[in-house]
Amino acid sequence: MNVALVIMVKHPAPRRVKTRLCPPLTPGQAAELYRCFLLDKMAQVRRVPAAAPYLAFTPAEAEGFFDTLAAGKFALVPQEGKDLGERLSHLSTRLLLAGHPGVIVIDSDTPSLPDEYLAQAFERMADDGTDALFGPAEDGGYYLVGLRRPAPGLFQGITWSTPVVLEQTLGRAAAAGLRVSLLPPWYDVDTGADLERLRRDLVMNGAPAGHTRAFLQRSMAGFAKGNAS
Repeated sequence: MNVALVIMVKHPAPRRVKTRLCPPLTPGQAAELYRCFLLDKMAQVRRVPAAAPYLAFTPAEAEGFFDTLAAGKFALVPQEGKDLGERLSHLSTRLLLAGHPGVIVIDSDTPSLPDEYLAQAFERMADDGTDALFGPAEDGGYYLVGLRRPAPGLFQGITWSTPVVLEQTLGRAAAAGLRVSLLPPWYDVDTGADLERLRRDLVMNGAPAGHTRAFLQRSMAGFAKGNAS
């Protein structure tokens, strides 16, 4: 099918990633947790046989780090633009013009996302009745966006990092005449409460997020006890 499946990634440096998890984590722990998120998301993408896998990375000077992390299994493409809207627009347009019949972009903050949701995304992208695809996040944004043709207006004028991101984006899609399909909702891991939810989920549902699970087993026992008291 050769649909591009792209993970949006940041260099896992302390005080640059997952800062809202400090506390309960230290900046170093938050960076290490984010690295585990990346590894688990990359493993999930590699379980999608129809995908052409990419890492869309930032900052530009981290290319060497991501080249090593990708180990030849992912193509690298830099994120370009002053905000998330410009980065998504440039990225999706670039890969569609490169010949991919569709582009699916996912975040790196959903280590427990069911594999089934990605499988559903590829099924929807094969449907001629779908122009745009979204995976709604419980915080009002989205964990996944898919496009079958360039749609730069989709990402313009959005109030990013607010609970109205998906609502505004769906409004842009309707104005552009795009036929939209929605996946089931899921949650990002941004806060201490999200982290405790993730810890419980990985214990209960058996998601194959091995790096994240191992980190939480090592680091989160004290946090879990504190929340229980």
